[in-house]
Amino acid sequence: MDSAREVSDGRLTVEGFSVAARTFADKWKIHNQSFPPWSWVPLINRTLLVSEKQEEGYLSLEKIIILSSLEEIPEDESLNVTTECSEKEELIDHTILVPTLENEAHYYDFHIVYSASYKVPVLYFRGYCSGGQPLAFDVIKKDLPSCSVNLLLESKWTFITQEEHPYLNRPWFKLHPCGTEEWIKLLSQSSSSSGCQMPVELYLVSWFSVVGQVVGLRTPLEMLN
Repeated sequence: MDSAREVSDGRLTVEGFSVAARTFADKWKIHNQSFPPWSWVPLINRTLLVSEKQEEGYLSLEKIIILSSLEEIPEDESLNVTTECSEKEELIDHTILVPTLENEAHYYDFHIVYSASYKVPVLYFRGYCSGGQPLAFDVIKKDLPSCSVNLLLESKWTFITQEEHPYLNRPWFKLHPCGTEEWIKLLSQSSSSSGCQMPVELYLVSWFSVVGQVVGLRTPLEMLN
């Protein structure tokens, strides 16, 4: 079966991305129940033109709420994250979530999209206030864990740019994928030296265990098994 291929060059095919995305979403749902599940968003018009095995789409995790406090947060603490997911919560006027500057709610949407040019996954995200106003990057950086900000400054593989979302045609931020192939290849070679290869199914799990840290989303170790 094609989905059983192993990762050796750090890249994915469209089919491999679809397989890895579903595995990632399933493992996240089982091992990270404090968060809502990732949803697979099919690209209907494109999927009709290809075989079922090559279904195109992307992963979506939306309406994650970060309560941004003015108080200093220790580096080893996670973001204070909650989510808006129940029907009861949808009936609440969200303006009450921002009663003061000391406890302001910022909403975040995250999409994992396949890059046909780099042949790797790319993390797109956007932040906005309860009223829908987009957050400037200077504000977003304040929501990130301080260790993430340091990672952005120090690492040659992680930097954030803003460009049009490939499917929504609106400006989103993205973690640039230029170094993804290289460090995934190194990770794969490390696995190979220990006597095993990285299967395609675990590509996104391994990838997000690194990339997710930048935006404060941690991958439970159980997902790597």
